[in-house]
Amino acid sequence: MDSVIYREIQAVFFDAAGSLFEVNGSVGEIYSKFAHRYGVKSDAREINEAFTRYFPDQPPLAFPPGTAQAELKILERNWWRKLVLDVIGNEEFRQFDSFFTEVFEFFRKKEAWRLYNDVVPTLTELKHRGMRLAVISNFDSRLDDLLRDLEIDHFFDGIHISTRIGAAKPDSKIFHAALRSHQIEPKRALHIGDNLREDFEGASAAGLRAILLDRAQSRPDDLHRRTE
Repeated sequence: MDSVIYREIQAVFFDAAGSLFEVNGSVGEIYSKFAHRYGVKSDAREINEAFTRYFPDQPPLAFPPGTAQAELKILERNWWRKLVLDVIGNEEFRQFDSFFTEVFEFFRKKEAWRLYNDVVPTLTELKHRGMRLAVISNFDSRLDDLLRDLEIDHFFDGIHISTRIGAAKPDSKIFHAALRSHQIEPKRALHIGDNLREDFEGASAAGLRAILLDRAQSRPDDLHRRTE
């Protein structure tokens, strides 16, 4: 970020999964490991492919704003239950509910994830520079516990998740909700994330500056850019 733009920025928003941390191994490996405990044989590669196939077909992970916390947790759990049931696709899995509960709770913990090595140094430096930091994520309320378990929750002045706000990226509503919460003008905020459509294009359309974080170095050079 050049010095002129830096002087304008007052807050930096981060995506969560894929930007701050990644799955420790793969979804397929984790699902397969837990299924094996219940005597169900599964192929990790096939599960991973099924997850990639079914995930985009799910409705946005967002529920009506103001939903009571107890009801919200039920809605979040049911959203994931349907997806995992589709992914596993085993009608003879009689203990599926017990399996699902274990998997669902496992992804609340740091053991399911790997924090990227550059995250803590980056957050530390930004805080040192006086930046307000927050998360904008299409995640559910387990993210509160996860960030605490990863020991990075103290860096953030706000955690803005789609299930509570009622809109999922790239919908501008989730970005505008975060801006209102921090009383920041769009041009004074920077959003950093790894998804071109949800993070870069979504934030840009909402008026924020945006940086596409290409962890896998898989995108053309002209996409490694920021909005001016």
